[in-house]
Amino acid sequence: MTDSLQLQSMDQRMGKAIQALKDELAGVRTGRASTTILDRVMVHAYGSDTPLNQVATLNVPEPRLITVQPWDKKLIKVIEKAILEADLGLNPSNDGVLIRVPLPELNEERRKELVKQVQKMGEQAKVALRNVRRETMDQFKKMEKNKEISQDDLRHMEKVVQERTDLRVKEIDEVVAHKESDVMRV
Repeated sequence: MTDSLQLQSMDQRMGKAIQALKDELAGVRTGRASTTILDRVMVHAYGSDTPLNQVATLNVPEPRLITVQPWDKKLIKVIEKAILEADLGLNPSNDGVLIRVPLPELNEERRKELVKQVQKMGEQAKVALRNVRRETMDQFKKMEKNKEISQDDLRHMEKVVQERTDLRVKEIDEVVAHKESDVMRV
């Protein structure tokens, strides 16, 4: 019974690694504007660092423009500064009420850099999967050593763990390929 719990735990941890990859990839710029680009922007407001989307309304009125409307007009300069300091290559401007964040056209060289960045993120997620696989296999080997499962069970579990890991690696490859095509689309 404990072996199914081990597999369930492994599946959950691998799922979290893939979700973390998806969240990280959401912040990578593509050719189109998306408010997720600004997800990591933290604004120093009311004495603490707060995510931008908790102090302002974000919109995408045009394919290459994001608008940020602060809920408190006093924060407009602070938000503008936070976007500049986030090192996203964006140049916000404000009219006293609304901050406009135009997205510059991505050139071919920048697109290729972003693809490399996406591939690196995918590799990091695969390393996380391999670590989960290794830890799970170590637990099964320990169970076999303690005579909780037989050698046949251990071999069977190794096969099951590897199959599930391969499926998750394939899922990562698909997520990365999809993001790469988004980045390269002009």
